Amino acid sequence: MKKNYLLIGVVALLLGSCCATKNITTTQTTTQESALIANGKLWSSYFQQNAAEYEALCLQAFNVAQLRLDEALAKKGDKPLAIVTDIDETFLDNSPFEAYCAKKGISYSQEAWEEWTVLGDAKPLAGALDFFKYADSKGVAIFYVTNRLEKEREGTAKNLRKYNFPFPSDSRLILRTAEKSKENRRLQIAKDYDIALLMGDNLSDFAKDFDSRTPEGRSEAVHNNRNEFGKRFIILPNYSYGDWEGAAYGNKYSIPAEQKELIIKNKTKAFK
Repeated sequence: MKKNYLLIGVVALLLGSCCATKNITTTQTTTQESALIANGKLWSSYFQQNAAEYEALCLQAFNVAQLRLDEALAKKGDKPLAIVTDIDETFLDNSPFEAYCAKKGISYSQEAWEEWTVLGDAKPLAGALDFFKYADSKGVAIFYVTNRLEKEREGTAKNLRKYNFPFPSDSRLILRTAEKSKENRRLQIAKDYDIALLMGDNLSDFAKDFDSRTPEGRSEAVHNNRNEFGKRFIILPNYSYGDWEGAAYGNKYSIPAEQKELIIKNKTKAFK
């Protein structure tokens, strides 16, 4: 009888231990998973706001852009020259918005984004204003082609004017209407201008080759266009967001956060 009681006690103890261990593991995993994306965006926002290396990367991009622009000016053809540039994380710093979302533990939403853009308070990236003023002084037209929505025009224009970016008319600010792809907007500009430079933080800022691809397809497209980078394509670093993130999720941004985090973990290699 004692043996039976002893056996029952051992089994109960083992079951209790297993349950306790399982509960602890689940709690820890849930906490880590839910914090993964937010912490990553907070870390990247800190880097963008505080790392001198980030400033150096931006300065490097705009220095190269000026060299390439000078080359284009030296062999200018019949059409006037133009630069087609994205806005966000290409020359305006939106890391305060990303940091806000990270600290609140919330995902991106158009409503929250518009609360930020209406302020017109995003600061220029290092080297950006000097470069665009230089281009303007050489008679180069600057077109701001962005996927901000039409209802964000006022705040965006306010931001450009606040820091005195070249902005002679509203027609130079081309926002998103229906399609996300910028290809048709670029083609429309190319009818009247020779596009000397395309500038952006996202591959789709440069060519339709990069629109809606898998991570592998995007990498292949980069290598197929390798001769354009640093020449006609000038790319700025963005560690917080972009099509690279959507490509990881199969462009399904609406999937649960836990699923996104699992995908990121599974697709990120560790040495053991």
